[in-house]
Amino acid sequence: MHPLVRTARATGLLYLGLAVTGALGFLTIRPRLFVADDPSATLAHLVEHESLARIGIVLELLIVLSQTLTAIWFYRLFRTVNPVAAGSIAAFGLVNAIAVLGSAALLATATQVAVAPFGDAATTAQLAYVISGNLWTVGGLFFGLWLIPMGMCVHRSGFMPRLLGWILIVGGVGYVLSAFVGYLAPDAGVVTDALVVPATVGEFWMIGYLLVRGVHLGAPAEPPHEAAVPLRVR
Repeated sequence: MHPLVRTARATGLLYLGLAVTGALGFLTIRPRLFVADDPSATLAHLVEHESLARIGIVLELLIVLSQTLTAIWFYRLFRTVNPVAAGSIAAFGLVNAIAVLGSAALLATATQVAVAPFGDAATTAQLAYVISGNLWTVGGLFFGLWLIPMGMCVHRSGFMPRLLGWILIVGGVGYVLSAFVGYLAPDAGVVTDALVVPATVGEFWMIGYLLVRGVHLGAPAEPPHEAAVPLRVR
């Protein structure tokens, strides 16, 4: 198998892991535990469903792990195309992973307070979940930023359809804007949701393409070596 095809499929598996853990943790388990306007209900859910809360913490840690590895593998995949853009994918992905790592620590704190309460346990647990949610929101800025150089690399490389590259770029811009809109117009939930739709389409297309096709064969397997510049001796 062509080296880049192997790298692409490994990247696709890691990216799929990121999507699955994110969907299970943030989109599935979190809503079952956190009640936005009722700290007492949040505390009761954490006490009654301690195992589920701990699974949510583990899933957030898996999000951090999978995004970190995905960022590194995207750099390996695109370093021959544009080292700066490939490095940007890795850097922005790692920053977003750090934001989620902070969220995982806060979820662990909320669960710990619920199981062994001290002070105003309901308020403490609720505050931890609120900060966790805000870390996801501000981290979305860097999630959008990592999609933009990813799309640039796809468009320039010829490894994948150029339309995919444009969708990733548009999706990245939309994700960045959604972070600002979410705070400037907190009641404009429909607009915020619409802004991230292109990113979702681009991500699932990218995952599917990496897993099924990998890359177009014939791409260089190793980065080009710079030509040696002869030294002039006076």
